[in-house]
Amino acid sequence: MDREKDRKNSIRKWFFLLLLVILVAAGSKYLVGQTKVEDKKATEEKKCGAEECHTKSAQAKVEGGEMEEEKKYSEEECHKKFAVKLNNLVWDLLGKKDRTKGEDETMIHAAHASHYHWSVVGKAINAQRGHWMISHVYTVLNRPEPAVYHAKKCMELTEQHNFVDFDLAYAYEGMARAYAAAGEKEECQKYIKLTAEAGEKIKGPEDKKLFLSDFEKGPWYGMK
Repeated sequence: MDREKDRKNSIRKWFFLLLLVILVAAGSKYLVGQTKVEDKKATEEKKCGAEECHTKSAQAKVEGGEMEEEKKYSEEECHKKFAVKLNNLVWDLLGKKDRTKGEDETMIHAAHASHYHWSVVGKAINAQRGHWMISHVYTVLNRPEPAVYHAKKCMELTEQHNFVDFDLAYAYEGMARAYAAAGEKEECQKYIKLTAEAGEKIKGPEDKKLFLSDFEKGPWYGMK
């Protein structure tokens, strides 16, 4: 009888011990779950608070007149802006004494890119000037083949549209300088003469002064 009683007591102890373990495990799981929920809730509240703060800040700036509206440009305006900016970049690099090889490449790309943007939104005169610029860049870099090609394209547009004055003088100058780079003395001298004559006929005093100043500058590769 005593053994039976001890056995039953032992079973009860193990039963209560197992029940206690189950309850502890369930409680821990519940607590962990609650912690995750609370952490998630806190994160969401923090996020919402930040968004609300940002929104209020933006509204305050708008109401206070501090925030400027983002300006939007049309496709045409963008092309024009890039054309002008790239053209100015080319002039800046042309005026730099000690350009790196990378800057020489940038100058070439910028000249072509400016010409492209003008080809989309510009007129014939922009195309003519674009070809002159590309030719001039190649001439300065002593790359005669593309220099002559673009100088001829510039001349073709000049004759096709009957451009005169300032633009005619530069078209002749482009041909003369490109042929100088190519070592073609006869063609170079022919266009140097035409350039000088056209330069003297430029009507605007400032335009004439600018042109004659450019005409005197190199490189002429010993041809002038």
